[in-house]
Parts: sequence; C-alpha cells; structure tokens
Amino acid sequence: MRWALVKVCLAVTAMVVVAFAVPLGLVVREMAGDRAITGAERQAASIGPTLSITTDSGPLERAMAITEPGSRGWMAIHVPAVREAGRVVRPEQEIGTGRSSAEDVAATRRSGRAYTAAVPGGSVLLQPTALAGGSIAVVEVFVPESDVSNGVATAWLVLAGVGLALIVGSVAVADRLGVRMVQPAQRLAGAAQDLGEGKLGARVPEEGPAELKSAAVAFNSMADQVVQLLENERELAADLSHRLRTPLTVLRLNAASLGDGPAADQTRAAVEQLEREVDTIIRTAREHRPRTLPVGAGAGCDVSEVVRERMEFWSALAEDEGREVRLAGVDRPVRIPVARPELVAALDALLGNIFRHTPEGTPFSLDVHNGEDAVIVLVSDAGPGIADPEAALARGNKGDRAGSTGLGLDIVRRVAESTGGDLRIGRSVLGGTEVRIWLALGTGRGPRSARRGHRVVRRASRLRRRGVAGPH
Repeated sequence: MRWALVKVCLAVTAMVVVAFAVPLGLVVREMAGDRAITGAERQAASIGPTLSITTDSGPLERAMAITEPGSRGWMAIHVPAVREAGRVVRPEQEIGTGRSSAEDVAATRRSGRAYTAAVPGGSVLLQPTALAGGSIAVVEVFVPESDVSNGVATAWLVLAGVGLALIVGSVAVADRLGVRMVQPAQRLAGAAQDLGEGKLGARVPEEGPAELKSAAVAFNSMADQVVQLLENERELAADLSHRLRTPLTVLRLNAASLGDGPAADQTRAAVEQLEREVDTIIRTAREHRPRTLPVGAGAGCDVSEVVRERMEFWSALAEDEGREVRLAGVDRPVRIPVARPELVAALDALLGNIFRHTPEGTPFSLDVHNGEDAVIVLVSDAGPGIADPEAALARGNKGDRAGSTGLGLDIVRRVAESTGGDLRIGRSVLGGTEVRIWLALGTGRGPRSARRGHRVVRRASRLRRRGVAGPH
C-alpha cells in the first residue's frame, strides 16, 4: 500500500507539472522572441528622424553607428532610387550590411508594413519608413538566434527544478502518509498472525487513521473474547470428553451385570441418563473449541510406559468380558513429543471404543513400533470393523452410534497431527478394525500427513467392497 500511494502521487504530480511546465516553457520562448523583435523595431524606428531629413549615405551611416545593431554591423538601410523628369537621378542604394533578399525588401515596400524574414544565423526585421518625396525606405535590423533564445534555457532550467522539487516533495509527503497508514495495518496483520499461531497475548496499539484505529479496537476486543472463551472452555470441559466417559463405560458395564430388579433397573437408567447429560455437555463445549490449537505442544512422555499403564487399567474389564489381549513393543522406553495426559486420553478413547462397539469376548491387541523418524501405535480388534472410515474421522461425527459424541477418533487424530503425523484406519490382521497412530518424532509435518485423506478414502472403499460394517 505504501508504494502504491507513492506511485499514484508520483504519477499525479508528474502529470500536473508537465501540464503546467510545458506550456509555460513555450510561452517563455515566445516571449523571448517577441522581446528581441520589439527591440529591433525600436532600433529601426530610431533611424526614422534621420531619414525624414536626408537620404545621403554619410548622415545615415553616422546615425546607424550610434545604435547597437549598427555598431555591430546588424543594420542596413535600403534607400529607393531618386527620379526627376522620368529619369533616375540617383540609383537605389544599400547603406550598411544587408542580409535580406531584394524580393523581401520589395514586398515590404509594397505592403507598407513591418516584415520579418528568416536568414542564416537568425532573422531580419524589415521596417518601412516614408520619405519626403512619397517614396519608401526600408530599415533592416538583423536579430541573431542567440538574442531570440536569450534567457530561455535558464528559464527552462528553473521550471524543471521547480517541477522536480514539487515531485520530490509530493513523493515525500505521500511516503509519510503511507507509513502512517501502512504501519498500523502491518501491526494488525502481524497480531492476527500471532493470534492464529496460538499467541493469545497478541494485541494491537489503537492508533493510526480512524478506520485502522477502529479495526485495532475490534481486533483487541475479538482477541479478549477468544481468550475468555478458551478460559471458559478449560474451566467447563477440559478433556471432559473421554476422560469422563472412561469411568462411565466401566460403570455402565458393571451396571449391566447387576441382574434384574427395581434397584438394578434404576441404576442402569441413572447411568444412561448420566451418559446423555455428559454427551450434551461435551457437544455444547465443542461448539467453541478452537480447531487449530496444538495438542501437547512442547511436552513429551514415554509411550511404552503409558501403554502398559492403560492396559493394566483395562485388563480387569477385559478379563471379565473374556477378551484376549495381546501387547507388543513396550519392553523398552520410547519417547514421543506428546503430553502424557493427551496420550492417555487418546488410548482410552480407542480402548473404550473397543469395549463399547464390539461384542464381549472379542480379542484385541496393541503394538508399538519405534522407527527413526516416527513411532507407530497400532490398536487392532477382531470386531465387525468400520463401514466408513472417512466419516468416522470427521470431527464430531457420531454417525449412527447411539450414545456417542463422535469425538473419540478426533481426539486421537489431533494428538497424531500435533506431532506432524496422522491417523489411519484399515483392516486388521484379526479381521476387524486397525487404527494406526503415526507420531512423528520431528517438528515438521511429514509427507505422510499430506497423504492421510487419500489413504483413508482408499481404505474406506476397500472396506465397503468387503462388506465390513459396524461403528467404532
């Protein structure tokens, strides 16, 4: 914007300067020529009194000598011939140095008006003067080209200097105005970028033009509102989704084994009502959850330790339901750039889905593979599988899963993408669903993340052809 303003001002000022300076320069040149011709007319008129008295060459030469053009040899007098009784008493004579042609002199005598003719080196003024006998003498004054253009170059230089000064001054003023407008806009753009990167303390000074000042006020108000919404969210539903649903799952399964009776029915009804209320709270909190905030940024944990701990928690319930559990790849420490609470929530989401959406007795496994640039966590089961993996990965999409918020796989996906990895769903070797969590060990987002959507769609199409169905 700053350079645009400077260019516009430069173009406008240059056009104005050209529009005024060029005609003014032409007028100056015309005025210089008129001044030279006027001076020549005045010098020619000074010879008139002498011609009215005598036409002898001696007095006329003396009269020319006292003039400036005459002293320089720039004046001549064309005296007509003297006739008496039809014969020429004295022929036509030219006194001084003449430069005009005989035709120009004759034309001046016939017209009786002053005449200017071009000659080599300049121009000549031919001024007719009436003599006593009725004849007409012509006074010739030479005007050199240097006199016609005298002072024109200086005047043009002054005009050019004034025009250049106007252009430079206008550009400087436009640049200062542009800085006054651009700097607040740049600060506003920088603050918006900082806010988008998660720097919630970014604010903009409320200064500059009225429009930008109003925009800064609106931005600061918006940033304060975002911070307030995030604080309210953390206070209301921080990790409420599956950290609260995990004990509810255990409670529901235990309530199902209470048998028959009024107390058992009331307990099961209360658990179902509690789950519905929790689902309502989670969906309400999701409406204001930022979608770009990183998960567990700057933290780390031992994935093997977390997996062993969560499997120890879920093993009791798996034993009650007759589920066979296989655990592999957790015999040595493996550090990942994910906060421990986030990884716990992700694992509980996947394991809770297995207990919720597969029949009792369905085996499952959890494998950890450590590579040079990534750690892969595989959660597999022998259940019915997922009919539409792409829809299951859509954030908050619960599909036809009764009592589900649709946040389980989304929480896992966010954990993976916070490291630059991704989440993939496919067919497991056990015959059911395989959820592959790719946790990148670097800071940048790898090429695998860019191919996530394509591979999920391809796996989904393959699962549909095989007729696999069932929520997860």
